[in-house]
Amino acid sequence: MTARNVLVTGGNRGIGLAIAVAMRDAGHHVVVMSRSGEAPEDLEAVAGDVSDTASVDAAFSAAEAKFGGPVEVVVANAGITKDGLLMRMPDADFDAVIDTNLAGSFRCARRASAGMIKKRFGRLVFVSSVVGLYGGPGQTNYSASKSGLVGLARSITRELGGRGITANVVAPGFIETDMTAELPEDRQKAYKAAIPAGRFATPAEVAAAVVFLASDDAAYISGAVIPVDGGLGMGH
Repeated sequence: MTARNVLVTGGNRGIGLAIAVAMRDAGHHVVVMSRSGEAPEDLEAVAGDVSDTASVDAAFSAAEAKFGGPVEVVVANAGITKDGLLMRMPDADFDAVIDTNLAGSFRCARRASAGMIKKRFGRLVFVSSVVGLYGGPGQTNYSASKSGLVGLARSITRELGGRGITANVVAPGFIETDMTAELPEDRQKAYKAAIPAGRFATPAEVAAAVVFLASDDAAYISGAVIPVDGGLGMGH
């Protein structure tokens, strides 16, 4: 295994933190990027807002200074939700979700691409959602932002695939988090009944898929959508 320089956006909590920890435990050099810039335990961090190009550039420069070299693996995990019914959703809520979840991932990929092209190695992993291709009521903005990551990854693959750079999408389903734990028991039961696996995933199960896609073993996998959803989306 070759140790790589890994930047995880939104890596200070939840799935992002699980990914950062798994990457570190796999032997990689990991820096997490978050708006606060506060470092989780035993990890390094930089401050950055994916919705702002100058902030992304500064965060990457800070991470590169910590690494002493270019970012080789980007895990674009930062995301927000502003759910609401289509007919009542204001432009601001739609724009904010697209700008963070989709355009934010684009900004990070664009900033990382120069170093990856020069090195002729790169791994771009975009964290989407089963909702991206499965759809979800009240989530037109979120679903659109997450499905857009598929087109982003596949276009990057067409453009940079010959430079040793891969771009893939991981699409988690329902995950065991503080938020799902707070759902009423009957609601949890209904959700689990719709999942062939009959349970929610752990954050570590999502992280394992990301670690694989970032590895040397995944060099011939690009433009793929890897569902981690217990069969809920069935590869939509």
